[in-house]
Amino acid sequence: MIGVLPRQGIAQLIESGAITADQPIASEQIQPASLDLRLGRVAYRVRASFLAGDGRRVEDRLAEFEMHRIDLDRGAVLEKGCVYVVPLMERLSLPDGIQAVANAKSSTGRLDLLTRLIADGGTEFDRIAPGHDGPLYAEICPRSFSVLVRPGMRLNQIRFRAGQAVLDDAALTALHAQEPLVDGEALISEGLGFSVDLSPALAACAGFRAKPHAGVIDLDRIGHYDPAEFWEVVPSPRGSIILDPGAFYILVSREAVTIPPAYAAEMAPYLAMAGEFRVHYAGFFDPGFGHAAAQGKGSRGVLEVRCHEAPFVLEHGQVVGRLVYERMAEIPDQLYGAGIASNYQGQGLKLSKQFRAP
Repeated sequence: MIGVLPRQGIAQLIESGAITADQPIASEQIQPASLDLRLGRVAYRVRASFLAGDGRRVEDRLAEFEMHRIDLDRGAVLEKGCVYVVPLMERLSLPDGIQAVANAKSSTGRLDLLTRLIADGGTEFDRIAPGHDGPLYAEICPRSFSVLVRPGMRLNQIRFRAGQAVLDDAALTALHAQEPLVDGEALISEGLGFSVDLSPALAACAGFRAKPHAGVIDLDRIGHYDPAEFWEVVPSPRGSIILDPGAFYILVSREAVTIPPAYAAEMAPYLAMAGEFRVHYAGFFDPGFGHAAAQGKGSRGVLEVRCHEAPFVLEHGQVVGRLVYERMAEIPDQLYGAGIASNYQGQGLKLSKQFRAP
């Protein structure tokens, strides 16, 4: 079958030995269309980000770039602005015809915690070719906050694909006509367009900007931290905001989106020519996100925005990203938000799960 492998397909890869791990894989790691990956017991502080390169092993490159190593067993702080490589508990022995793509989990992206998958022979981040056989590593660079991590924490996730099943604009238009994917007009061009909500209803609080000198965040502490200690409220009284270079923002999409059960989606990087900013680290949207079959009524996309070289005016309704839909190989036996720990079903403007409601 062609498409993204669902939960039951991932379970079959585990049973066949295509996915193995240092410790048994827990059922809660298996999401509707992805597998959560777990940190191992050591982190390597490295001089710079790197890829293994064709025919080379990550382990050998670590010998070139390692500054020191950190035991994670009792918990350790990964400091803001530093780059770390952490061997993951899982490893792959993919069959021919199955490729994999990784992305940060939602809470990871909302903390501006740049997390990318690297592997032996890799020439791209977050991409694993069919037939790959070897260990996996997470490259972690905290951008806004230092974080406390431990073995077994799940910062990124991996999705498995058989062939290519991306919907072109004609197929996406037909799907939207059959089952509306957004609560308003659909802007379809190489995916489903996403725009930012800076409407009068959000004038007092259109989003949040990370404070530059905040404390450490223990990723295991759920609903623990006061947002005011880490975030500044961003008002939008005139329906626009000015993004500061180097600053990190949490905003929300104007559209409430739906992912039908037979589909998955990924937030695609937006073209730099559209503005001096990047949107969304955490790019996977699972089957059932915002969908009635999983008790959803449409869910807004939380936008993780980082401004680059120049101040940039962001205005209400401005298109800032696009969702690329693709077919599932089969409908998952459990949907996002239906009986599993889904922190963001039915979400609006929302910080990561470590923070109390503002």
